[in-house]
Amino acid sequence: MANKGLQLLGFTLSLLGLIGLIFGTVLPQWKMSAYVGDNIITAIAMYQGLWMSCAFQSTGQMQCKVYDSILQLDGSLQATRALMIVAILLTVAGLGVASMGMKCTNCGGDDKVKKSRIAMTGGIILIVGALCSIVACGWFTNQIVKDFYNPFTPVNTKYEFGAAIFIAWAGAFLDIMGGGMLAASCPKGKSSPRYPKSSRPPSSSKEYV
Repeated sequence: MANKGLQLLGFTLSLLGLIGLIFGTVLPQWKMSAYVGDNIITAIAMYQGLWMSCAFQSTGQMQCKVYDSILQLDGSLQATRALMIVAILLTVAGLGVASMGMKCTNCGGDDKVKKSRIAMTGGIILIVGALCSIVACGWFTNQIVKDFYNPFTPVNTKYEFGAAIFIAWAGAFLDIMGGGMLAASCPKGKSSPRYPKSSRPPSSSKEYV
């Protein structure tokens, strides 16, 4: 079974991954305006996230506007929203389950095999949550690339990758590493002890008078 240090490291990495997923989901810098062609005006930088769009001025002021209606958003943005929320919820659930199965906690009883299976289950949930976020980030990234190289997209509306999407990527990979370490707690089957056969005949308990 995995040792206590490996479980603690996996839990810490997964917790850092959860923080990265939350920050990546909330921040509006999922994509930023690209300065290509004749679009060389740098006084205002445009950012778009999952929940709002922002305009950052060279004076240091930022104005943000929350999206008015969900129905007005394109399908890729709505799917990315849903997958990131599912990823965060699964990560929270995975951390809760894993904490009950870790050797350094008193939850889950005293059975070491049972606790290791609980920790393994938590690790699997964390990996599933990380995969959801990877799919969301990949989907959003693919849409940015397609719009950027689309010849019919106006130059002043082309975007490139923002900082938030890289934070979400990092959080997802931290969750995968942490979940993998916790999933390594899978207990091995215990082999029954084998004793050498005795060559001596069984002793007789009869007493002769």
